[in-house]
Amino acid sequence: MSAESGERHPIAPRRVSFDWRGTPVHWIPDEPAATHVFNVLHLLLPAGERWFVKVFKEGLPLVTDARLAEDVKGFMGQEATHSVQHSYVLRHLAEQSLDTDAYTRHVDFLFERLLGEKPPWRIPLPAGMWLLYRLAFVAAIEQFTAVLGDWVLRAEGLDRAGADAVMLDLLRWHGAEEVEHRAVAFDMYQHCGGSDPLRYARRIGTMCVTAPVLLWLWARGTAYLIRHDPQLAGRPRYSLRAHNRAVGKGLLPTWRELGSAIPRYFRRSYHPSQEGSSRRAADYLAASPAARAAADAAAREAAEGTGAAEGTGAAEGTAGAADRAALGRRE
Repeated sequence: MSAESGERHPIAPRRVSFDWRGTPVHWIPDEPAATHVFNVLHLLLPAGERWFVKVFKEGLPLVTDARLAEDVKGFMGQEATHSVQHSYVLRHLAEQSLDTDAYTRHVDFLFERLLGEKPPWRIPLPAGMWLLYRLAFVAAIEQFTAVLGDWVLRAEGLDRAGADAVMLDLLRWHGAEEVEHRAVAFDMYQHCGGSDPLRYARRIGTMCVTAPVLLWLWARGTAYLIRHDPQLAGRPRYSLRAHNRAVGKGLLPTWRELGSAIPRYFRRSYHPSQEGSSRRAADYLAASPAARAAADAAAREAAEGTGAAEGTGAAEGTAGAADRAALGRRE
């Protein structure tokens, strides 16, 4: 961990793009289990990050701090872009005969219905209470994305294993942006919760739900991918032994690295600025082929006076692109 709360890093979406034509299904050579543990990200994130944008758009009018409002808009733009890019990976998997629709339908139901604008039960809640719960869930999820983002930036085992360069750039670009905006969801929840006496209890309670649900979704998603992978016909199913072998090779984070993120989050004094390294994230974003290409394109547009609008409008437009990408994948 690295506390960098004194540093100010502007948060803005990068309009990256990736060429998936040369990326195989097993993009970590000879490591299908580790590959598919990562591939679960592509199952969860398109719907999940569209949901983040919707929740933050609903909560944005409650934000009275100008700096936080700016960060929230940047967060929305980044998350919407993540959703789009992971949707493209799903399309690439489908083109290689690994269809994920049966699984992603359940993920869509989770975010669109169970965590939608209205609670899934009929018991009425005080005005604004359901929004606070959903903001707390976003903050809890972002705790894990920050930890995973920092880990993948340091994961030399993936380089040693010869992981596909394009997929590695996607994961590290995404991970760097997760570190970059790691405190925004937490600050948004704390700000909107105000002096609510249940603010801390709600933060703890939503993490107690989030952690086991994420673990279940990840294990189930990995098992689904391995079971439906046409290149693994007749192979053993996903197992803890195969997972731990990949951990031992440095291809996946250790259970301790993931599990220790929970008690840190439970501390009353906790703040996500204590996670990861903004400098490491910035260094990767300065070197990332996709991020550099996006920066060059943005600079050219700015010089020509054709730069796209930033902020909420950009976030909503990118979120719409994500929805269209997902719809296109299902058709």
